Amino acid sequence: MRQNTKTGTDRVTIAQVAREAGVSKTSVSRYLGGEFDALSVRLRDQIGKTIARLGYQPSQMARGLKGGRTRLIGMLVADILNPYSVAVLHGAEAACQKYGYTLMLCNTGNDEEREKQSLAALHSYSVEGLLFNTQGRNVTPLKELGQAAFPVVLLDRRIEGCDFDLVGLDNVKAAQLATRHLLAQGYTDIALVVQPLYGVSSRQGRQAGFLQAMSERSDCHGETLEVHIDQPGHTATVLREFFERRSGSGGRVAILAGNGMVSLQIALALQSMKLGFPDDVGLLCFDELSWSPLVGSGISTIEQPTYEIGFTAIERLLVRINGERSVRMEILLDGRLISRGSSVSVAGSGDMALSSRVAQKMRKAAAATAPGIAA
Repeated sequence: MRQNTKTGTDRVTIAQVAREAGVSKTSVSRYLGGEFDALSVRLRDQIGKTIARLGYQPSQMARGLKGGRTRLIGMLVADILNPYSVAVLHGAEAACQKYGYTLMLCNTGNDEEREKQSLAALHSYSVEGLLFNTQGRNVTPLKELGQAAFPVVLLDRRIEGCDFDLVGLDNVKAAQLATRHLLAQGYTDIALVVQPLYGVSSRQGRQAGFLQAMSERSDCHGETLEVHIDQPGHTATVLREFFERRSGSGGRVAILAGNGMVSLQIALALQSMKLGFPDDVGLLCFDELSWSPLVGSGISTIEQPTYEIGFTAIERLLVRINGERSVRMEILLDGRLISRGSSVSVAGSGDMALSSRVAQKMRKAAAATAPGIAA
């Protein structure tokens, strides 16, 4: 059997198939469109064999545009470097494969202009729907999509004034779970460390859950610390200032990291200050990362159901693509606490993770690395 693998400008066309099969282009189009009742058994067999022999591959884009269906779904993520985005992508891809769709991914890099450009690019490919993990500040393009009744499902981050479905973590509940765990282990001075809160509902939800849980313990102290992880040394500076402020409390210090990228910066900052966990500082982080069990005695985490978030978001989007016009829905999934050595109980250990001792060690480390002083 002769095999023809055509690419680029040599791609086999419907006209070639029709000529080789000795039929009209209309007959080939009907065959490709599944209109078998309009063709005799002989013609169906003839066309099918010719397509196989020539290796003809129909243009799904052209067929989709002709029929009003491209079976393309767009996905915009705010930061592809964030492990959360990659993990959610796996679930979304699996759902698209199951239901016969192709996923087109755009990374906006938390940039408003790139977000607008990505939306325009996906629109040019006639995607049927959109998964959106927004940077949260420029909502005008999404409001326009909402007014046009274009199917959109948001990932983890709400957008005020936009009537879209949302699938993500129950951030308030997860933060309460994490904070109560630290409190139960005997930590009394706890800092939630997050990237800037403005315009990002998931971070705001985690702060709300943290503060709610802290309010249950009037004998304990909680603070929210905003950090810019793209600024070298900023996380270490913010943590150092927190430790200094709490140096006289005599409490036991712990840090709750707002996401995986913040977790890494915190680990590096603690290392630079010669502080370890849990001996000096308790640590619990949002996002279960591949290295979480490997650092020290292991880092305690809140594991997000990222695969399920991506898969469920696609399923919800397909419901909208297929015409459902019910009221907006939020599907919030539970996180799972994985307790490891970084948040081990300090109850009954009077000299463990004391804020005053942390401040002393921190100052000692700073002095040892100051100019003119040997490390």
